[in-house]
Amino acid sequence: MSMFCYQCQETVKNIGCAKRGVCGKEEPTANLQDLLIYTLRGISLHAQTVRDAGAEVPLSIGRFVAEGLFTTITNVDFDTDHVSKVIEQALKVRDEARALHNGAGPDHDAATWTGAPDAFSAKAASVGILATENEDVRSLRWLLIYGLKGIAAYTDHAAVLGHEDPAIYNFLFEALASTTKDLTQDEMVGMVMKAGELAVTAMALLDTANNAAYGQPEITQVEIGVRDRPGILISGHDLKDLEELLEQSVDAGVDIYTHGEMLPAHYYPALKKYDHLVGNYGNAWWQQQKEFASFNGPILLTTNCIVPVKDAYRERIFTTGRVAYPGVTHIPDRTQGGQKDFSALIEMARNCEPPTELESGQITGGFAHAQILALADKIVDAVKSGAVKRFVVMAGCDGRQKGRSYYTEVAQNLPKDTIILTAGCAKYRYNKLDLGDIGGIPRVLDAGQCNDSYSLAVVALKLKEVFGLDDINELPISFDIAWYEQKAVTVLLALLHLGIKGIRLGPTLPAFISPNVVKVLVENFDIKPIGDVQGDIAAMMEGN
Repeated sequence: MSMFCYQCQETVKNIGCAKRGVCGKEEPTANLQDLLIYTLRGISLHAQTVRDAGAEVPLSIGRFVAEGLFTTITNVDFDTDHVSKVIEQALKVRDEARALHNGAGPDHDAATWTGAPDAFSAKAASVGILATENEDVRSLRWLLIYGLKGIAAYTDHAAVLGHEDPAIYNFLFEALASTTKDLTQDEMVGMVMKAGELAVTAMALLDTANNAAYGQPEITQVEIGVRDRPGILISGHDLKDLEELLEQSVDAGVDIYTHGEMLPAHYYPALKKYDHLVGNYGNAWWQQQKEFASFNGPILLTTNCIVPVKDAYRERIFTTGRVAYPGVTHIPDRTQGGQKDFSALIEMARNCEPPTELESGQITGGFAHAQILALADKIVDAVKSGAVKRFVVMAGCDGRQKGRSYYTEVAQNLPKDTIILTAGCAKYRYNKLDLGDIGGIPRVLDAGQCNDSYSLAVVALKLKEVFGLDDINELPISFDIAWYEQKAVTVLLALLHLGIKGIRLGPTLPAFISPNVVKVLVENFDIKPIGDVQGDIAAMMEGN
């Protein structure tokens, strides 16, 4: 086969994409991303050797490894030329890491291969996923690597805001280096579990960075209609990009709308102060082709979630950060102490028609951990009185498959004495339903982006403390998680690290988890696939 990728939930037949990615990624790009990961493993071998010798590795090398991993997440980089340039940079960083230890390093091809860009494709064909022949070893190695991709994404977001933790970078080195070694199953499982621990660390770091920059999220009603001025639409996850776009467009006569995972930006006090941040347009990432066409103005894609670009808006879409797409204008990174230049979008917007309205009304969010804990007394009283029987965590990703209607149906059919805790774009399956409230507490509490899933862990741990329980699994909380890409894998590993058991995962179990690895997860954590709606609801209400 010309390529093989099975990192996302929508992979072909839940086996793997072998000709072209369901995401739209072509074979050359997919293979070069495999080569980039291979090179990052080589960097990590050298970096870990330096650390084993008792020396420090510069933060710049750890930051590059995080950025490189982020580049390979589904729906981030579709540009073969751009990935090639990142590989060229990776080879230079690898040489820098090797030089730190006087040129000494592990005798492994990932740490020593060389080649010019015109030879990258030939090398890429031999270093992909299937280069590891043993299915269970392959499964554990790539479960770890996919978890690392999510950790890298959270870490990169925090670094953009000036917050870094060397312990996270050091773990990226350790973990990637481990994938080049012949470890026992127990050692590999241990490394995966350690990834869950560092996932919590990375999410906590990002939570601190976001709150320091923009304040604690507040309960907010967000408009989903449109106004009569031209607009700019911003999607993805990067709050710093949004802040700079808002600053540069204050007096431009245009409105700013969020899309997809950028919706929670409306919850932050420092961003809410901008009067021209007027609402959220559309839904989750997978509907962008239709929604971007009807928006009429320029669109900025930050971080990830881009899908193949249609001609209807090709001249109006811009990428920035790790995102790249062939033929699409890319906004360069900011210089040290400076801002990105969004003047091209602002000027284009002035000459565009206002957005075509898709819907009207409001949706409510902003229930990050500080806001939910402010309601703790009210929540505890509701649980003790029996008004609230159960919390159901329905966080994660949305996607195209029809089977994801399961999550809408669960939300609609849950008993009226349940509360849904959510984060990530999975919420678009039910956040516009009229599910009411319980004693003034909305039945859907949205903590924010998938990046904000940490809030749900904080809430669960706090409730465990408030109720005086020894085991988090004694709480009246069930986990019914939707996944699509690698950041959701990271969240799953974080939940496992926190000792949470009985997680339902859907709409399918990951293709990269072999039957034997599934058995380990079931035996140790009681992970299970989603079933039918009524059966799962009945089981969750019984605590199963």
